[in-house]
Amino acid sequence: MMMAFDADTGSDEALMVLYANGDRDAALTLSRRITPRVLAYATRMLGGDRAEAEDVAQETMLRLWRIAPDWRQGETKVTTWAYRVATNLCLDRHRARRRKAQTALDDAPDLASADPSAEGRLVQADRMAALQSALGELPDRQRQAVVLRHIEGLTNPEIAAVMEIGVEAVESLTARGKRALSAILAGRRDELGYKDDPDADR
Repeated sequence: MMMAFDADTGSDEALMVLYANGDRDAALTLSRRITPRVLAYATRMLGGDRAEAEDVAQETMLRLWRIAPDWRQGETKVTTWAYRVATNLCLDRHRARRRKAQTALDDAPDLASADPSAEGRLVQADRMAALQSALGELPDRQRQAVVLRHIEGLTNPEIAAVMEIGVEAVESLTARGKRALSAILAGRRDELGYKDDPDADR
């Protein structure tokens, strides 16, 4: 007697095959796994614009379902494919933003009181806004490599597969991106409260 496939523990690739064969539950499970990761990645790539990131995530998943019947197991990981598609969609939107010379910043929270917790939240908000703004100044490929490596936590070989380049190129892009971020943020360290932070130079 064959054991039933456990959709909750099965691989993404196996779930794709099941969906292609008509299993809607497999699609639901796969969507719950992948959509949050794609959404978080797209949000970083798009400067924190959640609405546009949701559009990217939705379009990425729609494209995934469209290619499901032609999916060839073993050729690539589902997550690698999804990151690659999301990247292209994000880059299209980023180029459109540049053409419009858009400068969008999230509203900083008001400092309602002088207590340390409120001040700490404001400092953290400023740091995140500064990081997001600095990421937006990086060249597209550097930003992609830095976000995938240091925010999404992918390994260099995984990033190489997403970006369709060699591992050495990934390492170079990541290193240059980190140096550029440091240079962009260097003049704001005191303002952002990093002057006494032992981790500021790491």
